[in-house]
Amino acid sequence: MQIVIWFIVVGVLLIAMALGGSVLKRLPLSTSLLYLVVGFVLGKLGLGRLDAQVQTKLLEHLTEVAVLVSLFTAGLKLRAPLRDSRWRIAVRLASLAMVCTIGLVTAAGVWLLGLPLGAAILLGAVLAPTDPVLASDVQMEHPFQQDALRFGLTGEAGFNDGTAFPFVMLGLGLLGLHPLGEGLWRWVAVDLVWAVVAGIGVGTALGNVVGRLVIYLRRTHREAVGLDDFLALGLIALSYGVALLLHAYGFLAVFAAGLALRRIEKKSNHGKPPEDVEQAAHAHNGPEAAIHPEHAPSYMANAVLNFNEQIERIGEVSLVVILGILLARIPLPTEALWFTPLLFLAIRPISVLVTLVGSSTSSSQRGLMGWFGIRGIGSLYYLFYALNHGVRGALAHQLVPLVLTVVAVSILVHGISVTPLMQLYERKQRG
Repeated sequence: MQIVIWFIVVGVLLIAMALGGSVLKRLPLSTSLLYLVVGFVLGKLGLGRLDAQVQTKLLEHLTEVAVLVSLFTAGLKLRAPLRDSRWRIAVRLASLAMVCTIGLVTAAGVWLLGLPLGAAILLGAVLAPTDPVLASDVQMEHPFQQDALRFGLTGEAGFNDGTAFPFVMLGLGLLGLHPLGEGLWRWVAVDLVWAVVAGIGVGTALGNVVGRLVIYLRRTHREAVGLDDFLALGLIALSYGVALLLHAYGFLAVFAAGLALRRIEKKSNHGKPPEDVEQAAHAHNGPEAAIHPEHAPSYMANAVLNFNEQIERIGEVSLVVILGILLARIPLPTEALWFTPLLFLAIRPISVLVTLVGSSTSSSQRGLMGWFGIRGIGSLYYLFYALNHGVRGALAHQLVPLVLTVVAVSILVHGISVTPLMQLYERKQRG
């Protein structure tokens, strides 16, 4: 009987997502908040039997796939040239702001939560990355958008889901669950330098090779036309797999592959105005545009992006419902009552403000970047990764409810505030 109910629930959710998306955009609500409530109710009714400390392998792989799709999508949306000042904002947020956040969470973990240093660093690394899956309402809506706020948040979410990994490994190492080397030499050389550089390099190389090969076949031989969805999934899987084979960070590789694919499109259009590029890409029907010497790169990039966005939404539905089910099985940790406001109202804003000193951002942009540090599926992935790499016992019992609660509160407060705040910001920008 349960499977029948699940078919009904899934059907209702997907239809509601299709019919009510535009309505929710006008309300101080988000689709993620709706999915969270549905999951929580299902969990309380006993229709979902998931335990965050039992089905850790399954939950790690589900969150892993969702993050990969979203990172590739984020890369495809970032069309600005590397010399653009908006890139400096994104890189600052993904590096300096993330490190500052990890440091402040570590301090709170040691002095206020009573965690050992390794566990506190691990908690900081789990909660520092902003989310590429749940933050679509504040990220780039299309590749030709010029807004520094949306670009910065999109770039940050794309980068820091990979750059948080060295600190996850550092935390695990200090807990005795990962080799760091004497004097941390292995952590610096392998986990920090090699894995980051190689991950970006693998994704960039594969994105360029695959993208140029497809364009060549379509332009020259009128081959490899259609099935851009397989191209997207294939490039994600290939980039991720090769990066892991080389002991590099697959998240960075997938993000870099998306960036490389978009860069091919941009270079092929030789500085044409964005409006002309977008119009040309949609001026012909699919097969004709796909093999057109001028429009083929734009068509390929847009087709891959559109497919990825649909997969991303399905992943959002699934995992936020799962989060609601998991929350229904755990008590609210008392420390979350003060730790969550500390993270969202102090640690994140302070980290962003310090990081963006002297940048070209306005005060309203810095304020919104400080507030919209949305935690989500990326944090869940790192949590389950840590559980599968030896974090057990009392430490797991402390970290799991805290992280799940922080993510749920983020979905709640950011979901309620995103529509009015972004509407106010956009009116101010237009004025």
